[in-house]
Amino acid sequence: MIKIYHWLQENFGNIIRILIFTISIILIVILFPRQSGFFWEFSQARPWMYDDLIAPFNFAIQKTPAELEREREEILKEYTPFFREEPAIYDQQFQLMNTRFELLWSENFAEMSIPDRIKDYHKNIAINIFDSIYQTGIIFLEGELTDAPAETNILILDGAVARSRQVGDFFTVREAFQFANKILEKENIEPRYRSLLRNVIENSITHTVFWDEETNNKAISSALERISPTRGMVQQGEKIISKGELITAENFKILESFRAEYIRQLGSTSANYLVFWGQFLLVSISIVVLSLFLWVFRKDVFFNTRKLIVILLSIFLMIFLTSQVVKYNINLLYLIPVCIVPIIIRSFFDNRLALYVHITSIILIGFLVPKSFEFVFLQFIAGIIAILSIAGLRRRSQLFTTVSFIFITYAAVFTGLTLAQTGTFSEIEPLNYVYFAGSALLTLFSYPLIYIFERTSGLPTDFSLLELSDTNSPLLRQLNISAPGTFQHSLQVANLSEEAINIIGGNSLLVRTGALYHDIGKMEQPQYFIENQNSEINPHDELSYTESAEIIIGHVIKGIEKARKHNLPEYIIDFIRTHHGTTTTRYFYAMEQKKNPDIEIDKKLFTYKGPIPFSKETAVLMMADSVEAASRSMKKPNEESIDKLVENIINTQIEERQFDNANITFKDINIIKRVFKDRLMRIFHVRIAYPVSN
Repeated sequence: MIKIYHWLQENFGNIIRILIFTISIILIVILFPRQSGFFWEFSQARPWMYDDLIAPFNFAIQKTPAELEREREEILKEYTPFFREEPAIYDQQFQLMNTRFELLWSENFAEMSIPDRIKDYHKNIAINIFDSIYQTGIIFLEGELTDAPAETNILILDGAVARSRQVGDFFTVREAFQFANKILEKENIEPRYRSLLRNVIENSITHTVFWDEETNNKAISSALERISPTRGMVQQGEKIISKGELITAENFKILESFRAEYIRQLGSTSANYLVFWGQFLLVSISIVVLSLFLWVFRKDVFFNTRKLIVILLSIFLMIFLTSQVVKYNINLLYLIPVCIVPIIIRSFFDNRLALYVHITSIILIGFLVPKSFEFVFLQFIAGIIAILSIAGLRRRSQLFTTVSFIFITYAAVFTGLTLAQTGTFSEIEPLNYVYFAGSALLTLFSYPLIYIFERTSGLPTDFSLLELSDTNSPLLRQLNISAPGTFQHSLQVANLSEEAINIIGGNSLLVRTGALYHDIGKMEQPQYFIENQNSEINPHDELSYTESAEIIIGHVIKGIEKARKHNLPEYIIDFIRTHHGTTTTRYFYAMEQKKNPDIEIDKKLFTYKGPIPFSKETAVLMMADSVEAASRSMKKPNEESIDKLVENIINTQIEERQFDNANITFKDINIIKRVFKDRLMRIFHVRIAYPVSN
């Protein structure tokens, strides 16, 4: 039991990493559809790259959406609409006409002695006109039939019987008015009677023939249902396409029909558990290859659980988003902001890792989408452009430039692919460019995602480092005011560190930011540090060497406390706590030994508490800090003295094993020495002594 416990304790980190990778694989596989795939990849206007394709079963050739839409339009164009005549309207309107005639006659001629025969005569004229109009019928036309020609055929329903008529066989309301006025003009009628009759007739005319909504809906639906989604059959054993044959538009339709039927048949007969294990194997291989890449080239990432989670979670979230879009509306596929993944990874890590993670994610996504080659190629190029556009990220506005580059890349690559496959601009769907623009804009969502990952993982990003490295920030401004010498020292250390890390490889922005804050603990008692002393009075003269060492060593603890008080992230605090490692305050230790030669001095009283640097960046900062501070005490800086100073300081740190925990090599250290020497000679304006030729 004890052996098992010790084994678990020793391998706890490896167990956690295996669990993280395993959980990631399972979660990704769960998102994959449980159906067998189609083995052949093809595109229009490209040759068939496989052996002759023989139909393994009978299948119908599916019509394209454009063909189905054309047939639908033709049916609607040739469709004869149904109308229904309402006879009851005649009786209703006839009664209304009689009532209105009596009312108007009474209002206009009640005081006149007009014989009844004249009244009856004019009333009969109105009835005759009314009957003539209603016997013809008044049709109500709306929508597309509003301006229908007179010869347009329609069907008039009479119970279950439909009689064929034309629109011109009926009056419209306007035509009925015109007909009534024409008859009244022909009759020899006095104007006052004609006006009354016109009023009566016009207010009695209304539609009698109407569009039959229910019957038309049924008839149209029935006609559209009769549209066959297929045209022709391919029989089992029939050759579909020959090897090397160019895929024409017709062949492409047949192959698409074969793909649909192939997937349908296999999806209903294949064993889902075999599909699952096949997908599990493919995803596992992809993730294992990613882990091997990290283990070989980025051990700092591989052995850091938080960094692994950020990488794998980014991949999973993009696969999850793609799977949902494919499941619910595949037409929105080009709207997916796949380039968010390389942007996020680049913000936390380097360009190479961002590209590799992007390749892994789009390969996995390729198993989910149709036309996977085109999709992967499109996203691969766009991802490279996105990474290149933020390679030297120093401003947030660069994200908007990245959006523009991504859209241009999408549009250019998609246009090229379409033209190469179809040979015509007419096949390019303009809506896809709108999706590309939306996808590019959605990459801006990477900014809040980066913020969330940064806060939850505690990892640095260029965005946060840019904010922290602003010398106008409150804490750095306070350092400049209270300890101006330390502030200038920090700036020089930042320049030295950044120049060195740029050459040996590392996060230059991180080391620069760490250098700016590494000595903020000196703000508490700035006068005790030589760079801030501007007079001959030295407060250390009034202290013992032990007390002086305690104050000097204490600036590290005070710096950590001040950093936490101002909510600086841990990756900045790491520079504060490690920039002296476990070195000693040599001057005060030597003076204490000199003062008490017969007493054994406790070296711990003069030693920094550590820890020693654990990364390339913190190691470079330690070297730069010591070299820059020591260079200020040189009386006559020249090439020889600078060379000796740099060599002695860094070699002493190596002897004291200050870099044992950092991923830095002797080759790196030699390069750093050369950089420091060159930089210091430029600072002190030292001329390089060239050998004199004879």
